[in-house]
Amino acid sequence: MKDGFLKVGVASVDVEVANPIHNKEKIMEVMKKADKNGVKLLVFPELVLTAYTCNDLFLQKTLLDEAKKQLFVILEKTKGQDMVTVLGLPLTVNHKLYNCAVFVQGGKILGVVPKHYLPNYSEFYEARHFAPGEEEIKMIRLGGKDVPFGMNLLFCCENMEELVIGCEICEDLWSPLPPSTHHALAGATVICNPSASDETTTKDTYRRNLVSQQSARLVCAYLYSCAGEGESTQDLVYSGHNMIAEYGAILKESRRFQNSYIETEIDLQRLEADRRRMTTFVTEGADKKYERVYFRLKEERTQISRTFERTPFIPSNKADRERRCDEILTIQAMGLKKRLAHTHCQSAVVGISGGLDSTLAVLVTARAFDMLNIPRENIVCVTMPCFGTTDRTYSNAVTLTKKLGASLREIRINKAVEQHFSDIGHNPENHDVTYENSQARERTQILMDIANQTNGMVIGTGDMSELALGWATYNGDHMSMYAVNSSVPKTLVRHLVRYYADTSKEQELKEVLLDILDTPVSPELLPPVDGVISQKTEDLVGPYELHDFFLYYMLRFGFHPEKIFRLTRQAFGEEYDVATCYKWLRTFCWRFFAQHFKRSCLPDGPKVGSIAVSPRGDLRMPSDASSAVWMSELDELKDKLGL
Repeated sequence: MKDGFLKVGVASVDVEVANPIHNKEKIMEVMKKADKNGVKLLVFPELVLTAYTCNDLFLQKTLLDEAKKQLFVILEKTKGQDMVTVLGLPLTVNHKLYNCAVFVQGGKILGVVPKHYLPNYSEFYEARHFAPGEEEIKMIRLGGKDVPFGMNLLFCCENMEELVIGCEICEDLWSPLPPSTHHALAGATVICNPSASDETTTKDTYRRNLVSQQSARLVCAYLYSCAGEGESTQDLVYSGHNMIAEYGAILKESRRFQNSYIETEIDLQRLEADRRRMTTFVTEGADKKYERVYFRLKEERTQISRTFERTPFIPSNKADRERRCDEILTIQAMGLKKRLAHTHCQSAVVGISGGLDSTLAVLVTARAFDMLNIPRENIVCVTMPCFGTTDRTYSNAVTLTKKLGASLREIRINKAVEQHFSDIGHNPENHDVTYENSQARERTQILMDIANQTNGMVIGTGDMSELALGWATYNGDHMSMYAVNSSVPKTLVRHLVRYYADTSKEQELKEVLLDILDTPVSPELLPPVDGVISQKTEDLVGPYELHDFFLYYMLRFGFHPEKIFRLTRQAFGEEYDVATCYKWLRTFCWRFFAQHFKRSCLPDGPKVGSIAVSPRGDLRMPSDASSAVWMSELDELKDKLGL
């Protein structure tokens, strides 16, 4: 339960048609297993106590009474269980029979939700036996106690406020306006669906899409349990297709055509964070017709079994990754294309260093020029060697420019910078921040002036990871006239350049791009040692794969530092030890706040993903915001870790 994680389970069991005694035993076997595993919410299929395919046997009082009797046996034998379980069975209320989902916990019935939409076509004749459930909540007598009955029930956890459970049953999801839509708007963050969907060819794809899309539209977790083996195969086959979805993603899915039990953790804080930021998720007045049933869960630390991608900005699937890379390159180029056309620029100036960021910037610029049918020779690539430039990066910058067909200008800036040192009285042997930033600002001045000469614009090269950390010289590489990489994190920059290399038909261009990819990330502002880069960015501010991970979970979901640390340990395992993860997370949080003034005056640049740091859009943050609350939590975490 800590950090918003809740372990949930979905099961289908080997039922016998019209035999609640047998079915009860199978149900309890799974309940025992799930409870032992720390599951807090477990969902079984529709009408699991009787089996779904009883047909006219549902009109037999013998079957109905036995199903109710076995429900009470389950309650008696699970009095010590903390877990909330959803069981399907037929119940008679006021002389009408309903297809119901009964919520039970610790030997008690929390409430009963009836099915609303009853199929009455082809092979399904539910309306022959059942009455449709109604929204209005009423009290019914069950097991000697009054329990709430009706569609508009929400089950709310008192000691985990973000856990609010709603329920719909099978066909309800397939309707044009599923009850879960109203449940979510009334506050439900988890939707349970006890189902009995028969299997026909390709139906699983449609069913999976329904579950996935409903969880995405409602910004919720969706637990779908489907009847499986043991149901009558007189006319239909049931496959036990169980799924657990979270905001559009299928977290866990069973193999079909076998009864199965699946479990995983859902992240309720993530769902809550996305609902907070969605102004179109309108909840005002939506809960007026709802009744809430409250329960409590034992407060335990949920053991996380689900995986978290180390590179959340980059798809792990190769085909998806290649498609994403091509799309992002196109978005970047389209943004620059519009700016060039609007300003009637026929020239672009790029400071080319032989590093990843300037490489991506010039590749994007070349694509934009091709779109506008402007000759690539109008791209002016300027290489400005100085104290820290190595032969490797210089050579790569020159080769890349030539292979792209751009124009190259070489301007050595060491004399200009030395004159500047003399003017301001700085000792060139003092390799401090003044020594470094003087070079960055001299380069920016040259680029701006060449843009004036060529009636062009300076294309910014800095990426989003650098902006998040403030790893840019104010009014140096921080400034440009259009920043094409400003919403591209460093880990993604690498994949974009690699994609360009992999798809290039020119061997020499591919080779230089691969060598650039193999070069350590560096601003090259300090003299090299024996001709090799001496200043490695990741040694100074930390690994970019960690910082991009921190950035994603901090900006995308607003997670607090301790939870981000926990996810980092889960994602990276032993690659980085506890002390290292903590060190760089602390660095990230401190720099993110302290350096925001640099982001407050960024040049324009295209947004390519769900996260960006533009002060005009995604990150409207005051430059003087205090980091005290975040740093205080990190201090407490340090004590917990014994560091």
